[in-house]
Amino acid sequence: MIGYYIIAGLIFVVSLYVSNKLKSKFKHYSKVHLQNGMSGREIAEKMLRDNGINDVKVISTPGQLTDHYNPSKKTVNLSEAVYTQRNAAAAAVAAHEVGHAIQHANAYSWLKMRSQLVPVVQVASQFSQWAIFGGLILMTMVSVGVGQTVLLIGIILYGMGTLFSFITLPVEYDASKRALVWLETENMLNAQEHNAAEDSLKWAARTYVVAAIGSLATLLYFLSIYLGRE
Repeated sequence: MIGYYIIAGLIFVVSLYVSNKLKSKFKHYSKVHLQNGMSGREIAEKMLRDNGINDVKVISTPGQLTDHYNPSKKTVNLSEAVYTQRNAAAAAVAAHEVGHAIQHANAYSWLKMRSQLVPVVQVASQFSQWAIFGGLILMTMVSVGVGQTVLLIGIILYGMGTLFSFITLPVEYDASKRALVWLETENMLNAQEHNAAEDSLKWAARTYVVAAIGSLATLLYFLSIYLGRE
């Protein structure tokens, strides 16, 4: 299990670095005020209108970096700061979340695939760790055969989460691309503001990359244990 703790430790350190960097970037770019004077809510609503989407509401949600698009309720949920503030960071996040709404309206294949996996992943995430560690304990203390079976079940369940994290990557990158193209095409930001928005979204995307790589590394580690014991 030493290998697992090493991998988990490395993932934690890298995740912490990227998360802190993201917060630092957003704090910095929150000081880059928009010349057009529009708030995150106003930018999101304009982007929705410009793309012919009239059945999605822009609402405020508590917390920091809690911004998300809810496809079932058709709401663009912006954190309180993004909803009200008028800066490059708020513009980037607001446009990014509307990017997801556009994906939904256009039946973007990767988003559809991710949405279909959500209920499966929710169940799998609850039991994968228990099955993996239960299988390892059984292999050591009771029965190798039974333990291997339980471990394999855990690996399969964990693999669903890993698959979900990789499917999330094109969804997030595409939403950012849509956001930046619209912001530029509609001349919503000047050069400095656009660079700030682009950098903000780059660091936000890196959090998903780290999560996906970390999940894959953990999956391969437990798979190597299973294949080594088989």
